[in-house]
Amino acid sequence: MKNALITGGSRGLGLALARQLAQRGWGLIIDARESKALEQAHSELLRLTTVIAIPGSVTDDSHRKALVESATKLGGLDLLVNNASFLGPSPQPSLQEYPLEVLEQVYRTNVIAPLALIQAFYTSFNPHACIINVTSDAGVEAYGGWGGYGSSKAALEHLSHIFAEENPGLRVYWVDPGDMRTQMQQEAFPDEEISDRPLPEESVPGLMALIDDGLPSGRYRARELSVKNGG
Repeated sequence: MKNALITGGSRGLGLALARQLAQRGWGLIIDARESKALEQAHSELLRLTTVIAIPGSVTDDSHRKALVESATKLGGLDLLVNNASFLGPSPQPSLQEYPLEVLEQVYRTNVIAPLALIQAFYTSFNPHACIINVTSDAGVEAYGGWGGYGSSKAALEHLSHIFAEENPGLRVYWVDPGDMRTQMQQEAFPDEEISDRPLPEESVPGLMALIDDGLPSGRYRARELSVKNGG
């Protein structure tokens, strides 16, 4: 049985991917800051496979240690998905007004924590393991009002690229899932109707293509991959 850790696995893209992996019999570790949503996801996924759900924040060192211990219990890690993100204020303020203490939290969640988890698992990944860092088009496009979140995703993209260059024996992917109908998307646009956005499930086939097909390390758009692979 292969095992995956999906941060932010209680809803949205994280839960959609967890469902797909569970249907294939993967062992799962999921976490989230909100205990209630995590408990609901755990109950659902447990009908399909072995699941360990750990509430907490990826910015907390003790929480990350608990994730590593859980992966050891399952038999090691074959897939690390750094999906948990922090949007910051809603609506997004311009940079000249951005509260710096919140910006620090955005970077701790979106940049430092993914690297901390990669470091924590680095010597104990199972053979042929891969890493998926979930990013955004806001990491490559300069959207006004997205300075905090966008710059954090830009940092995650460059960090991922450098890590891939330093570790050619690992598969490292930084993936833009595209706009999705999620709680974070609604928080980002609190006054907009987002029912026209695709559901997170539409981005999962692209992620599965990366997991299954052994593509080279790099940046990918999930929904473009799903089209290429007939999803």
